[in-house]
Amino acid sequence: MPSRSEQILEQYFGFPGFRSPQGEIIETVLKDEHALVIMPTGMGKSLCFQIPALVLGEEPVPGAALTLVISPLIALMKDQVDSLKRRGIKAEFINSSLSREEREKRYRQVREGNYHLLYVAPERFRKSEFVEVIQTRNVRLLAVDEAHCISEWGHDFRPDYTRLREFRQMVNNPTTIALTATATPDVQQDIIKQLGLEPDEIRQFHEGINRPNLHLNVVETWGDEEKLEQIEKAIDKFNDTSGSGIVYFTLIKTLDEFSNMLLARGVPHLCYHGDLERRQRRRVQRDFMENPNTIVLATNAFGMGIDKEDIRFVLHADLPGSMESYYQEIGRAGRDGLDSDCTLLYEERDLATQMEFLRWSNPDSDYYQRVYDLIQHETEKLDAYGIDWLREELHGRKKHDFRLDTVLSMFDRFNILTGDGRRQSLRITDALPPALQDEERLAAKLQRDQMKLLALVQYVQHEGDRKEYIHHYFGLPYPGANS
Repeated sequence: MPSRSEQILEQYFGFPGFRSPQGEIIETVLKDEHALVIMPTGMGKSLCFQIPALVLGEEPVPGAALTLVISPLIALMKDQVDSLKRRGIKAEFINSSLSREEREKRYRQVREGNYHLLYVAPERFRKSEFVEVIQTRNVRLLAVDEAHCISEWGHDFRPDYTRLREFRQMVNNPTTIALTATATPDVQQDIIKQLGLEPDEIRQFHEGINRPNLHLNVVETWGDEEKLEQIEKAIDKFNDTSGSGIVYFTLIKTLDEFSNMLLARGVPHLCYHGDLERRQRRRVQRDFMENPNTIVLATNAFGMGIDKEDIRFVLHADLPGSMESYYQEIGRAGRDGLDSDCTLLYEERDLATQMEFLRWSNPDSDYYQRVYDLIQHETEKLDAYGIDWLREELHGRKKHDFRLDTVLSMFDRFNILTGDGRRQSLRITDALPPALQDEERLAAKLQRDQMKLLALVQYVQHEGDRKEYIHHYFGLPYPGANS
């Protein structure tokens, strides 16, 4: 007879059985054991906490059980919640996109026990009203999605994720499951530490990129014409089959140039990048998801929430910034199990671009201090002339220096900066965090980022089995080239 987990899987999600090791992970969590899950994109990580949430929600215990899901992206949590609601599951999110009235309404519903799953960003724990409400609930399971954000060794560090030990204590230290597609051994250890757990207190599940239908390839190119030829080749290969493709670019400018070249050759496609208006980005994403045989040219802003089964190729027209990013992006190909190509075009000039990105994303402590002081003491000029004045004070006539964007983003993440969405009326609200004054720590981070880029260059140069190289990078055993 099927277990209750299997019954719920079929009832709500329509699957006859679990993929390995989903069932084992779910049973581990339901036995009140903690779990760290490293599983490729598209292999069903979310079910590993959604199914337990529904099982626990049926328990006849005082106060309905709640599964609290920590998720870093507003768009991602909305997509997941919308999908759960369509299946008749009691799920909701609370984040900064809501009006005050709607947020307070959802707080009341949380207090009344109306949800089985609640999605929030880690920053939500800064709000005393949220903490007060969540402590009235019986949080049986804490699910930490995109868990690599916990670790400053990871590729998408979020300072609030480092408070997860504190968050767990606030909700009475529930069973915890942390999930990510990418985590090196160092990051895995840091995730466990930041959760306030010991290695022997958490069971680890590691799934590599052992997907035989993904064919990894690197092509060295010289100039835009050769890149364009390879892009057209990838599109043409799947013209006679059903399926879509993603072509990733590093720079929006380059994406636009290749878009114009493809249009001139009569190749229809979509374009997606961070400079598009939010409504336009949603429309492009919807068109890609709903329409068959669609090609999209995109920056790495395109990805979260992309769960299309028949992506026949993922082509990187430029060198990505890290093995972690590359691994996540190629994981979007071939989720239906059919043959799919993952091609990386390598040109030496792309390496120089990524080196410049590393410089921009790793300002030194003096730069952090200078930005802090200018915002703190030059408010009249900043209000009068805006962020362009601040940029010119810092960089003079050097327009292509984006260290300021990194600093403002980090100030936001550490919650020491206020201002509107257009970066107007900026105000410092707290002291400069020690982490942004520690030159030794900042230098160590730069070196780690450089090593990540070096690992990708070594992947390009690797003459053996590239899946084996990826497994080795993430500290995973490799089952063999012919698996």
